[in-house]
Amino acid sequence: MAGVEPVSQPGETGSSVPAPGNNIWLRVASAAVLAPLALVAAYVGGWPFVLFWGAAAIAVLWEWIVLAVGRGHRLMFSSCAGALAVAAMVSWRERPLAAILLVGLGALAALTFAPRGRRVWVTAGIVYAGVMLLAPLLLRRDAGEGFLAMVFLFAIVWTTDILGYFGGRAIGGPKLAPAVSPKKTWSGAIAGALGAMMVAAAGAAWLSFDIVAIALIALLLSIAAQLGDLLESAVKRHFGVKDASHLIPGHGGVMDRLDGFWAAALIGCLIGLARGGIDGAAPGLMLW
Repeated sequence: MAGVEPVSQPGETGSSVPAPGNNIWLRVASAAVLAPLALVAAYVGGWPFVLFWGAAAIAVLWEWIVLAVGRGHRLMFSSCAGALAVAAMVSWRERPLAAILLVGLGALAALTFAPRGRRVWVTAGIVYAGVMLLAPLLLRRDAGEGFLAMVFLFAIVWTTDILGYFGGRAIGGPKLAPAVSPKKTWSGAIAGALGAMMVAAAGAAWLSFDIVAIALIALLLSIAAQLGDLLESAVKRHFGVKDASHLIPGHGGVMDRLDGFWAAALIGCLIGLARGGIDGAAPGLMLW
């Protein structure tokens, strides 16, 4: 997410690669649609929010399974996706522990139906998709701080993404992780993290929250988001592809767009759960 390219890398799988100028405008247009949609879903909450993240999780699962074993395993995908769909509905009915259990059952289904030699990869995929589903749903459950926690996550990830891109382009310098993502730089990583801290501190001051605590949490989540981006890049590099899919014009796949958010939401949710419990993840993350 930090460096001379945004978190979600542009598509280059296949025979044709969009020209850089066209690609950046595709990215802007896609973001102009998806970002407000994510914010509206978070604001409304309820079943639209569950539907939004359920669809995202199933799309991520599909992309991961295609990467790991190809397109011909419909029974395996259907069983795992069904577990995620039921987990989403159960979570909407205020049964978060049951939803977590259902994701675990989906992982067992992956072990049952996955080809020998790829079972670990497929199981990791449903865990990855399960986090994409459950972390936002657990944080949004709180009526008071749930929407704020989602906005906080979006602000951190988007700021890290944007400032990482422009900071890396403007400053350049040593590469962050050349073996995994050769275009990302330390300057972009630092610019993104510092920008996320400043945005979080400004928001905390406006809301009369603990500025130091929120800024430090923002730093942690920014680092997590960048590591999430590198993790997804490593997975794609392992399978020899540039993009997880071409579902989002200019961005590649849903995994490409949400890799940083996935990691930040996971760490944010774990912090919230540790401090606020299953029914208070958002206050646990935001109130210090």
